[in-house]
Amino acid sequence: MLDAELLERITARRSELDDLEGQLATQLAQVRAGRDELAVAERILERITGQLAEERASAESMPGQVGGQAVTLIPHRAPGVEEDALPWDRPPSRR
Repeated sequence: MLDAELLERITARRSELDDLEGQLATQLAQVRAGRDELAVAERILERITGQLAEERASAESMPGQVGGQAVTLIPHRAPGVEEDALPWDRPPSRR
């Protein structure tokens, strides 16, 4: 009788572990899918950042047009950017 009871406990424990293994496999698959999505997002972000940098660089080197007249484009204001970052043909600001 002891053998049957022990065998039943082993079978029950094996079933619990099988269930846990299934849950962990599902979680692992979700983690891997999430990491793959993040890797794709990183590559897209890098590509877009590079494209934006190229667009800004080309926009800064080309004069703009306002009312049919050529104008010098002023770089976007950013922290730490000094007045000397402005194009050379722009008069300094008045303080």
